[in-house]
Amino acid sequence: MQTISIAIHGGAGTLVKGMMTPELEAQYKAALQKALDAGYEVLAAGKSSVEAVEVAVKLLEDSHLFNAGKGSVFTAEGTHEMDAAIMEGKHLNAGAVSLITGIKNPISLARDVMEKSEHVFMAGEGAMYFAKMHNYEIEEPSYFYDEFRYQQWQEIKHTDSFQLDHSLKKDSKFGTVGAVACDADGNIAAATSTGGMTNKRFGRVGDSPMIGAGNYANNNTCAVSCTGSGEYFIRGVVAYDVSCLMEYKNYSLEKAADEVINKRILKLGGDGGLIAIDAKGNIAMPFNTEGMYRACKSSNGIEEVAIYK
Repeated sequence: MQTISIAIHGGAGTLVKGMMTPELEAQYKAALQKALDAGYEVLAAGKSSVEAVEVAVKLLEDSHLFNAGKGSVFTAEGTHEMDAAIMEGKHLNAGAVSLITGIKNPISLARDVMEKSEHVFMAGEGAMYFAKMHNYEIEEPSYFYDEFRYQQWQEIKHTDSFQLDHSLKKDSKFGTVGAVACDADGNIAAATSTGGMTNKRFGRVGDSPMIGAGNYANNNTCAVSCTGSGEYFIRGVVAYDVSCLMEYKNYSLEKAADEVINKRILKLGGDGGLIAIDAKGNIAMPFNTEGMYRACKSSNGIEEVAIYK
């Protein structure tokens, strides 16, 4: 019997337990649980892993608690630039968008790039033109306004510094969101979405929309969604690195994910975590930071919603 399973994350980093109020912790866990249950329901209904990861990520994008969609951080210009990617493991089809604004659910646009275009990656004005062609509504900037994010930006607004959500030891709402899933046919998929880094300039793009860096899926190995210091994840081609260790060194999912997060990325100087799944429904969720918003559920009885180590 094929195991169906799903894992989601809402970012990794400096999650200092003493700074998180019980109320806020409950809110985060409820948001994770809601996305997890919705994604799992899709799988339980016999639908595809692609469908499941999109549904889960959309709910995380719709929450102001995470740095994706509604909760996206402010750029140096005071705007919101979002990135997203989705990939399925059966045919290695993928879709990604970067530097888009006003789109409520960037992950859905990434899926449309995958399924309704001949391309893999669209960015900026072109991606927005594609969105309008497919009747996406452009939300007002007020939809993405969050007071906490605004104050975060004000602190570094007129400086050359930028910050990942997890680079300051304070009660931060964290980076990327993502989901990986294995469906009843043994097909796997990964989806990742982010609002980038606060005060980012020069059209900076992180690892999230880059196939192989922040997002990857291959039925022969695994599906991976990453979160952390994007520049390092790009340089380490992290998502594909996990797959490579499984393919060429015959590592188990857990061993490969652990090797990449707790050895390789640390050697480069990066921090963060990832969620991964294989075609047997096994799940791995390693991270080398104080915490990672994460949750998983499987038909073999595993269910977890957690924040800290």
